[in-house]
Amino acid sequence: MRPFILLLMAMCSMTATAQDRPVSPTALVIHGGAGVIERADLGADDERAIRAALDAALDAGQAVLARGGSALDAVEAAVVALEESPRFNAGKGAVYNAQGGHELDASVMEGHTRRAGAVAGVTTVRNPIRLARAVMEHSPHVMLIGEGAEAFADAQPGIERVPNDWFDTETRHEQLKKAQQRERDEAQAALDLKGRYFGTVGAVALDSQGHIATATSTGGMTNKKWGRVGDSPIVGAGTWADDRCGVSGTGWGEFFIRGAVAHDICARVAYRGDTLQAAADEVILRVVPELGGDGGAIALDRDGNIAMPFNTSGMYRGWVKPDGSRGTAIFRED
Repeated sequence: MRPFILLLMAMCSMTATAQDRPVSPTALVIHGGAGVIERADLGADDERAIRAALDAALDAGQAVLARGGSALDAVEAAVVALEESPRFNAGKGAVYNAQGGHELDASVMEGHTRRAGAVAGVTTVRNPIRLARAVMEHSPHVMLIGEGAEAFADAQPGIERVPNDWFDTETRHEQLKKAQQRERDEAQAALDLKGRYFGTVGAVALDSQGHIATATSTGGMTNKKWGRVGDSPIVGAGTWADDRCGVSGTGWGEFFIRGAVAHDICARVAYRGDTLQAAADEVILRVVPELGGDGGAIALDRDGNIAMPFNTSGMYRGWVKPDGSRGTAIFRED
């Protein structure tokens, strides 16, 4: 009888411990890219459609968090929703490269484990963020590129493949023609890219276990050449998560790489004790412009604080705070 009593006491103790374990508040922040977004150039119908797409991404990510799911699952769900929308430069809405095709990049990072996965220059993967997660979970590597990444995708269940022209949209094609005409007209156009990109998408989530994850996906820069890769798939540049902070960036990627922007924000929180807002503002509003770049970022810390600084005219963004309040915004004055 005594062993049974001891077992019962142990089970009761385990149950009490599980019940007493604090449940962290959840939070989610997303972006659909920063850049030259002027109210006068964005029609009412387009604005409504963009806000609806942001809300759909928030719904997808928040549904995961609401049922006790992981931050990793939440950011994947949110970014897949953004990749499926033609309104953003990722997945279906990816911009064209100089050859008239599409090359897509993505990365994901889990903060409390520092696991990360990334892909660059993929051309037939419908949802690159899913492949980035597969690299993290089913390979010994962090980043795979081009044909190698596509070959890895062949062996992964659930990674949908599409022809490259599946990513075609008329809006992006018009942007390519304008960019190439400008390049012919202006000798310095290839070097002066400020505000000439069309965004990226990303998400950062805090789950009920207090864990943070970050995901970022992009089609890169319009008219990009020579297999150019920006910051989005580079851990520490466009994406970062640790046990207290997560960041996803959007903007002129070359400068986010040079400044290790995503990591720099979280490092200021970890090592200097900066608030999340102070750290994000310092890097996005001072460091990046001083280097010569521009863009924005979304950031989230383990207490559920959210920061969304940008130094461009607009940034597509949305959030769900720990108290359940949520919203979307596009322009600086929103």
